Amino acid sequence: MKKASVILVLISLLVVCCGGPKGKRATVQDRMFPVVSVPAAYTEEVDQIAYAAAHFWDGYLSEGGPTDSAHLLGVPKAEVEQALSDYISLLWLQPLPVAQQNVAGLFKAVSSVQEKDPTSQFYTQFAQTAAYYFYDPNSPMRDEDLWLPFVAGLAESPLTRDDMRTAYRYEASMCALCPRGSVAPDISAQRPDGSRFTLHSIKAPLTLLFFTNPGCHACKEIIDQINQNLAGMVNDGELAVANIYIDEDYAAWKAYVNNYPREWYTGFDYAGIVRGEHIYDVRAIPSVYLLDSDKKILLKDAPFERVLAYLQ
Repeated sequence: MKKASVILVLISLLVVCCGGPKGKRATVQDRMFPVVSVPAAYTEEVDQIAYAAAHFWDGYLSEGGPTDSAHLLGVPKAEVEQALSDYISLLWLQPLPVAQQNVAGLFKAVSSVQEKDPTSQFYTQFAQTAAYYFYDPNSPMRDEDLWLPFVAGLAESPLTRDDMRTAYRYEASMCALCPRGSVAPDISAQRPDGSRFTLHSIKAPLTLLFFTNPGCHACKEIIDQINQNLAGMVNDGELAVANIYIDEDYAAWKAYVNNYPREWYTGFDYAGIVRGEHIYDVRAIPSVYLLDSDKKILLKDAPFERVLAYLQ
């Protein structure tokens, strides 16, 4: 990421640095959620990011902060939601294993608050809010790789209701599929003319793996965005689009295929491998993955706005 981009993200997250001409701490007024302050000694951006991510929740959840559950439940939900959104943006600037360690620490801190007040609903309410931001298909911040350590904690914690444990374990197993940095499972697809291709046979510096359905409005919006913003990359061979249909209405798909650009690799999963063998967890259509030249996953089921930002 370019230096300017890192600086802008840090500013947008309201990450406040101590120091300055008079050595005073900058503050954010009229906000109950405490803002992390990065000590002035951290001058390198990578260190500022690491500190901010590791200490993001300190003033809210850790020892020394207002950890009584009544206070925490009194913080406006909108502020907690904004904090989660800012936190995920910050985690995206870190290597995945480090980011996952930070999320595991967040789960531990949330659990600690609940353990101090077993009658509180804080654990359940925070988990529900976090689940939307990290995992819901409609969340603009969704990231299964980051949700994994939190939901894995939910699956095994004694604080979790027994009737939820099986669902959380299944969710964790699905989140563990196709992590960023792994090689995307190969898919064999059949074109409308009956010929076939595989995902791994596509030669391009970058490949957009795009799971679509005919007539899907959200899919059409992404198609339009690709045509408007990425057509140059596609035409120049810098980006290939693997447009894969994984459901069963072959007639509807074949009747719709002329709506897809001819430059794309368009086909359907004729063997039903994606759905049948769960090699990908396609929870909702559309679903987009970005792959490098070796078909390693750069972005996994990412909101398309994030894909565009990455490419642009």
